[in-house]
Amino acid sequence: MVKFYQFIFTFLMGYFLYAFVEIAGRGYTHWTMCLTGGFVLTIIYIISSRPAMTLIRCCVIGAASITTIEFAVGIFDNIIMGWHVWDYSKLPFNIMGQICPIFTLLWGILCIPAFYLCRFIHRKFNGRLETL
Repeated sequence: MVKFYQFIFTFLMGYFLYAFVEIAGRGYTHWTMCLTGGFVLTIIYIISSRPAMTLIRCCVIGAASITTIEFAVGIFDNIIMGWHVWDYSKLPFNIMGQICPIFTLLWGILCIPAFYLCRFIHRKFNGRLETL
């Protein structure tokens, strides 16, 4: 049985790992992106912990989930609040400057290490994969 502290641990891992990746990649981050990173890794944890979940399926579902979350956070951060955290408006096929296919592909690729990290975390807490 999955315990609440497993979700907290996974959320914090996503929070700090995403902040680290973004700071390493572009030199800064925004606090809402840290929260989003924690939420996203928790979603991937739930997805990847299913015994029948394959890496490819996790990447596809993860990329779609992350893109959806990114769109919602982008609407709030960039459009409603006007914080200008990111802007994809110069990239091809973007939607309102908040999401674009290039980053959806990147999120799918980043789901590969996330999948294995989440499986590792789940096994450490539970010893095996089980349905959540």
